[in-house]
Amino acid sequence: MSTAIEFTGNYEDLSTDLGFQFKFHCQRCGSGYMSSYERNALGTAGTLLSGASRLLGGMLDRVADASYEIQRAVGSPAHDAALGRAVLEIRPRFQQCHHCGQWVCGGVCWNLQASLRKDCAPEAQEVEKRVRAQHVETQVANDLFLEENVRMSAKASEVAGTCVHCGTKTMGKRFCPGCGTPRQAAWRFCASCGTALPERLGQDA
Repeated sequence: MSTAIEFTGNYEDLSTDLGFQFKFHCQRCGSGYMSSYERNALGTAGTLLSGASRLLGGMLDRVADASYEIQRAVGSPAHDAALGRAVLEIRPRFQQCHHCGQWVCGGVCWNLQASLRKDCAPEAQEVEKRVRAQHVETQVANDLFLEENVRMSAKASEVAGTCVHCGTKTMGKRFCPGCGTPRQAAWRFCASCGTALPERLGQDA
């Protein structure tokens, strides 16, 4: 009598005609665990016969073909049996959430105290760390935004300045676009308090 195989909705079949192997994935984080490789005796026999056939000039071609047909005929039961053994091997690494039904890895995605997947029963400590990290990221972004506003305001004041000789807007350049007179003094602004700072031409950035 066949036995139903659980835990089979999230695996990758890596089997070939030479052997069976399966990789099971966590349905939350996607990490995987690979089962032990299990040699397929019929597939190996067919390969050996094919090799011998080439050495003996094709005398075993029909025998190798027959082995391949046998493998096709019994491959499904052998495959299912190997899958069942792989499930028994990997099953202890996973837990099934009784709230959402997903299979998740026990080391990362399982809330042991609540016996539920962490998305269904978040751990307070992890949530606190995540919220704090998001708060720091937001605060840094706000600080950079304010600093950039101060810098742009200072640059706008500099660009709006006029030449003391002809009154042409200097656009923040070292020499007046109208008369070519070098800018004798420029006014820049402190990034911390906004105070205007006199600066000689030789010190301009």
